[in-house]
Amino acid sequence: MSIPQLSWDKVRPAPVVLVSGTESFLAERAIRMLRDTLRAEDPSIEISDLEADSYAPGQLLTLASPSLFGEPRMIRVSGVEKCTDAFIAETIAYLDSPAEDTYLVLRHGGGVRGKKLLDAIRAGLGSGIEIACAELKKDSDKLEFAAAEFAIEGRRISAGALRALASAFSDDLAELAAACQQLIADASEEITEVTVEKYYSGRVETNAFRVADVAIAGRRGESLILLRHALASGADPVPILAAFASKLRTMAKISGARGASGQLAQQFGLAPWQVDRARRDLQGWDDRGLGRSIEILAETDAAIKGAGRDPVFALERMIGVISTRGTT
Repeated sequence: MSIPQLSWDKVRPAPVVLVSGTESFLAERAIRMLRDTLRAEDPSIEISDLEADSYAPGQLLTLASPSLFGEPRMIRVSGVEKCTDAFIAETIAYLDSPAEDTYLVLRHGGGVRGKKLLDAIRAGLGSGIEIACAELKKDSDKLEFAAAEFAIEGRRISAGALRALASAFSDDLAELAAACQQLIADASEEITEVTVEKYYSGRVETNAFRVADVAIAGRRGESLILLRHALASGADPVPILAAFASKLRTMAKISGARGASGQLAQQFGLAPWQVDRARRDLQGWDDRGLGRSIEILAETDAAIKGAGRDPVFALERMIGVISTRGTT
């Protein structure tokens, strides 16, 4: 026996819901949609969170135990790809006889850890379903995703506008979704290329966050090329610097912090996808390099706002430091 494997937008209640794949934004949206569905069915539902990487024996059974008033329960488990041995053993035992009116949602971001548990679920133990959230790598996939955002709301968007929007935000699915929702909320008529240009002028040509992403990933040459293209397209140095500042400050908040994405998002006033993105960005960085990069960020801010004579040179110097993760 094998369980149903559904796309993120087809999520539905089941005793066990395995949300797998590397695309955190789609996974978070699927889990949120499931929560909203369950709340609509019964507003009294109890929602609990577990972190599989710091799981202590007995936690799952405690949360799944019948409550005094018999409310349904949704148990969200993050970090299953880093789970403890106790979590694997106790969850497999739980699957033999899942609690009544309980929905166990397991988020596994990829990798081989927890394979025994995943195999058991996929073989049908627990009568679950799997929501596959693979990363959208192809441009056609991102275009299809954006088109669906407008179709769901019954909004019309021209093919050219859709291509321009998907291209402008191709590096981050969460940002693409946010841009779609802003246009849906604010643009009163059919959305055209003119509409997209009005809202995201400069971003269609090059993405300030793309310049920052590439530099933070250590690709100095590519980041400099993107910077020069942005400036040649009329972009101002200030918003480019702001993109770097936004990403580095989020990285600084998350550096060394432990906990589930949702928990840290609430603690630091971020969205869960921002926490996940910052964790990916921090790979290869250390605190000393991060501190040095924040220092050069402040120096560059002063330089492009009047303290220096050449804002472009200041930005290029900053990229040189950040692309070496603060080691130069």
